[in-house]
Amino acid sequence: MRILVTGASGFLGSYLVADLLEQGHDVAVLVRGDTPWRLADAIDRITPIAGSLDDVTALRDRQKAFAPDAGAHRAGRGVGNMDRNSPLQGRNVWDAAELAALCAELKVATFVGAGSQAEYGPLNRPIAPDDTTLPTTLYGKAKLAAGSMCEQIAAEASMRFAWLRIFSTYGPRDHEYWLIPNFIKTVAKGERMSLTDCEQRWGFLHARDAAAAFRIALTDARASGYFNVGHPDGPTLRDTLTRLRDLINPDAVLGFGDIPYRPDQVMVLQADVARLTELGWKPRINIEDGLRETIAWHHASKRN
Repeated sequence: MRILVTGASGFLGSYLVADLLEQGHDVAVLVRGDTPWRLADAIDRITPIAGSLDDVTALRDRQKAFAPDAGAHRAGRGVGNMDRNSPLQGRNVWDAAELAALCAELKVATFVGAGSQAEYGPLNRPIAPDDTTLPTTLYGKAKLAAGSMCEQIAAEASMRFAWLRIFSTYGPRDHEYWLIPNFIKTVAKGERMSLTDCEQRWGFLHARDAAAAFRIALTDARASGYFNVGHPDGPTLRDTLTRLRDLINPDAVLGFGDIPYRPDQVMVLQADVARLTELGWKPRINIEDGLRETIAWHHASKRN
């Protein structure tokens, strides 16, 4: 298949590009400026489309020339915690809808978008795709609105639509401000890591497994509608971080309880992934191996 990927320079986007190339697909990526470092190993095997989501209509001719069979929209603005309630999130709705409309205009057969568990809001149990969506942040509200608009655009154009709501992911090349990369750097330096009591039940999914879920949604004609992408197991965050600490420096002190829970603290980030497993997907990388790989990358990387 010929597949267009936006957000390919990001953490999960780069894993999706690598997965698609490994499976023999032709991949075009939306890029601006120099080659993103996460795509350096793949640059000779992808078709770069110069431009940005600031002007989707200007991409029409370049996208038409590539003639994708499917589009994977993974790009987003303001993904960090500091921007979760920024009005900037409204731009993400516009970007997604414009791209979906362009794909519909160019007769692209499939549109797959990246949603978020934030669309559900706090739920103290494993979350299924059919659960009520009550987002508490502008980020979650924007993701929910973007998915709904893209779904309608796709339906009117008879374009297959899938929206994958991502839960907690990890792996090499992740953004340094997220929990696991920050934890690795802090503990490796022998510093105290301040934490909540970490009673939250979080299932961490390796980025390669998340990429495989997106590839299945792009290539399997049965994949339609809303899916959760996460690990079905939900150990406590304390258990996972203690295991990670022991792999880095067993003597490091963890400051459990140093930070109070937020009023809207999500206590369960555990995904019901039954819809994906029906398509043959399941997590392949166990947490121990994935954490070891992530630690090794951080130790070897000059960026940290």
